[in-house]
Amino acid sequence: MRNILINLLSFPGLLLLFTSANCQQLEARFFDNRLAIEQWIKESHVPALGIGILHEGKLREIRMYGEIRSGVAAPCNAIFNVASLTKPVVTMLTLKLVSNGAWNLDEPLSNYWVEPDIKADLRHKKLTTRLVLSHQTGFKNWRYLDKDNKLAFDTTPGTRFGYSGEGFEYLRKALENKFKKGIEQLTDSLLFRPLEMNDTRHAWDKFTDENRFAHWYDENGNEHKRDYKATSISAADDLLTTIEDYGKFAAHVLQGGGLDSSVFNQMIRPHTPTKDGLHFGLGWEMFLDVGPKKEYALTHSGGDAGVQALVVLLPVSKQGLIIFTNGDNGYKLYSKLIIELLDTGKELMSRVK
Repeated sequence: MRNILINLLSFPGLLLLFTSANCQQLEARFFDNRLAIEQWIKESHVPALGIGILHEGKLREIRMYGEIRSGVAAPCNAIFNVASLTKPVVTMLTLKLVSNGAWNLDEPLSNYWVEPDIKADLRHKKLTTRLVLSHQTGFKNWRYLDKDNKLAFDTTPGTRFGYSGEGFEYLRKALENKFKKGIEQLTDSLLFRPLEMNDTRHAWDKFTDENRFAHWYDENGNEHKRDYKATSISAADDLLTTIEDYGKFAAHVLQGGGLDSSVFNQMIRPHTPTKDGLHFGLGWEMFLDVGPKKEYALTHSGGDAGVQALVVLLPVSKQGLIIFTNGDNGYKLYSKLIIELLDTGKELMSRVK
């Protein structure tokens, strides 16, 4: 959380009236001060904001505000690049394979992949899926942060927390070598198709509807000029999705993710402290002892130039919030929205330093 929410659509537990200007549940049950939110995004120079509200384990509301590009109102099914919110998807894919008995959390990844850059460093034999998902690989976030642009260990795997996209990419290569399938094929077969996440993909392709894409804007409200059509597949970044699709995924997590209970319990066990009393489980940052039920919250954020996105889930009380924005300042909206839309919002925000 520091960088760490025209057609009548109906499916079980969700009934929404979709219009280009407003996407509300037919019964207004939650915070509905549209004018306040529109003022927040204007003040923060955030062109578009999408919100998904989960209650009783299901996606109940989709709200959309602002513009996906100048002069174009954000539709309810706007497509956002959600940056590192890719990682929870790949986490759940991997844990499904563990639940199915097809993958082992603690088997050395070197059985399936060894990065040439670190082949001579025998610490590569310590790398496991558990260490990747709990961000204890010893890698920097990205290899380009080193002058030679090569993958290297900063620390010995398993000794400390260090958030790393490279770790997820390492896991991707191991999975692909084991199963002889690309990560997009694996997620499509185990997540996207079963959950009917029809607008979700790992990279831009011929099926991506550019007319619905939320273009990227800087802190002053000016459009970023960098290419937004990323075509390379990543396990760590650049997932394209909608509030509805990611809401289906989030509801799936709230309902156990189709995981064996022992695997789910591994996911929600604090594996390594981050800071400020927070921990990483497997693939999710965790708040512990939240609210009157003393439950846990699972969170993850995504941030790139022109992208700020967040998901917060409370599996015990079956609540959740999804926030997508297409501006560098999108993170400035998190606190207000969390406080307004989650029962435990004030307590959660009081713990964020």
